[in-house]
Amino acid sequence: MTEKVFIIQPQLNDNYKTVHDEAVALIESAGGVYVGTAYQNIKEINAATFIGSGKLAEIAAELDSIEELTILFNGSLSPSQTLNISAALGGRKVIDRTTLILDIFARNAVTSEGKIQVEIAQLKYIYPRLKGKGAALSRLGGGIGSRGPGETQLETDRRHIAYRLKYLEKRLEETKSRRSLQSERRAKGNVKTIALVGYTNTGKSTLLNLLTGADVVSRNARLSPLTPRHADWLSMTKNICL
Repeated sequence: MTEKVFIIQPQLNDNYKTVHDEAVALIESAGGVYVGTAYQNIKEINAATFIGSGKLAEIAAELDSIEELTILFNGSLSPSQTLNISAALGGRKVIDRTTLILDIFARNAVTSEGKIQVEIAQLKYIYPRLKGKGAALSRLGGGIGSRGPGETQLETDRRHIAYRLKYLEKRLEETKSRRSLQSERRAKGNVKTIALVGYTNTGKSTLLNLLTGADVVSRNARLSPLTPRHADWLSMTKNICL
């Protein structure tokens, strides 16, 4: 079943409309359906719920008749804010922008190294968000914001997650070692490496196909063709998760 996603869009600056439109595109890239948005002008961030209890009560009443709905907070939430917003909205699944982007990486991961990198990033992001969830953890699985580790129910056991992370990091080091050897062989053979760098959806895959005749997926969608060997981005994500 296609997951319906409702956006909570904080208005922190004049760029919020562009950020909102990007979020809608990200939802579509993740295979979800955008169903609406609640905007809230932010003068002062609420430490507990970011946007304040009054606005959350208004959103809860607006969405009361809609079942099976995921809430995307289009920004970054602390673990406690995520839990508090979920509670204020009747226990609905709440994710933030980083969670959604990680889900898109999981959806598009193809290489074994990419899959490992994504799962490590997801688990490190999920881990501090387990506190207080209890039975509601089951809502993390099977769709937007939880593809990958959510499907193996790792989020139900913090000790299991820690063990899984140790295992995955060991496997990642092994793949990095093999890749390092391959890089050394290319260097000895004087093989040149070229990188195409640019923001998502700017035409990198299209250009690569034109230049090399490759058959990389190319379509008008955010993060669509990525096969997450993008270690720099995932490392950045892991840093902000801890």
